Order: sequence, then C-alpha cells, then structure tokens
Amino acid sequence: VQLQASGGGLAQAGGSLRLSCVASGRTFSGYKMGWFRQAPGKEREFVARIDWSSGSTNYGDSVKGRFTISRDNAKNTVYLQMDSLKPEDTAVYYCAARKIGTSKYVYWGQGTLVTVSS
Repeated sequence: VQLQASGGGLAQAGGSLRLSCVASGRTFSGYKMGWFRQAPGKEREFVARIDWSSGSTNYGDSVKGRFTISRDNAKNTVYLQMDSLKPEDTAVYYCAARKIGTSKYVYWGQGTLVTVSS
C-alpha cells in the first residue's frame, strides 16, 4: 500500500495550492482518508478527512471555511484544496488512511512541504 502526496510549494498569503494524494495497493472503500500537517517545533495537527465511500467530510477548526477535501474514486486520489492561505499554514502536509471504525491511521504518505510567505 502506498500513499503518494504531492502539490506542495511556495505560496503567498491569500493564495491557493492544491495537494494530491494518490493511493495504490488496495481498495480504500471502507476507509477514511485524512490530511495532517506538522510545522517545525509543533505537534502534528489534524487538517481534514473524507470518507472514501460516502464522501462525508470533517475539518480542523483552523482550516474550516478555507480548505476543501475531496476525492476522485476513479483516479484513487484525494485532494486538499487550500485557499486563503496564511503564513501559519506553513507545514509539511501528510495524507493518511484509517479503516472506518478504528481510530488509528495505518497508512501514511511521505509528506509534501507547503510554505506560505507573508
């Protein structure tokens, strides 16, 4: 099983970026796909998650209203559209997967760096 995250880069405050996470190696129906982030010197933070089958979503308070998680089942890809970026969004972003009904994310991508300049 592999999760391949991409799309990070440099953006200005107020700008946008879209992250992608391509999942391979198994079917992810029955899984929730999540995005997390970790800034230097800080703990990992939940950003958003989506139910692979139903499409239902949840967001962390710090990104609610600015970020949108979505998935393309045909492409086995989960996206994180990030709008109205702030310098405090600077972090390494990771995608992850956990089975519905469990609390532990068992599959993790390698991370992609997002840097937002003021």
